Amino acid sequence: MTSTRRGLLIVNTGDGKGKSSSAFGVMLRAVARDWRVAVIQFIKSDKWRTGEKDMAVKLGVDWVVGGDGFTWESEDMEATIVAARDAWDRARGMILSGDYDLIILDEATYPVTFSWIAVDEVLEVLRSRPSHVNVVITGRDADPAIVDLADTVTEMRKVKHAFDEGIQARRGLDY
Repeated sequence: MTSTRRGLLIVNTGDGKGKSSSAFGVMLRAVARDWRVAVIQFIKSDKWRTGEKDMAVKLGVDWVVGGDGFTWESEDMEATIVAARDAWDRARGMILSGDYDLIILDEATYPVTFSWIAVDEVLEVLRSRPSHVNVVITGRDADPAIVDLADTVTEMRKVKHAFDEGIQARRGLDY
């Protein structure tokens, strides 16, 4: 057991619901401890008004929406890729700046899985971050190298989902 305090890397992955919700729970804990917090979203677009973003911004969280929507809805995949790269450029700068105690990279696994962002580039930034910076990465199919580097990895497994029964996402529960 190490006694040195250092920032942790937490990965929430898997096909089950709750990866981002779990990260936002960590966000609330960090804000309650007066940490400087940032969230960078890699897939979700600004077209959606979500409760978590509304509340986080009110609490002083820096929130970057870097996506243009779900990839299967993209009308211009090149623009989608550029948006993800731009979000990564912002995330890299925020992580390496040392200005934040916690940075959540929401749905960051997807641009890595799709090879829009090189996993080696992500690993280098995560390894080079200032020692106090904690990072949470969410999304399905986390790259094995990121999983290996992480301090804590949780895999959410879908047992049952309301959507499978035709029930749409609901304000207050899902967004």
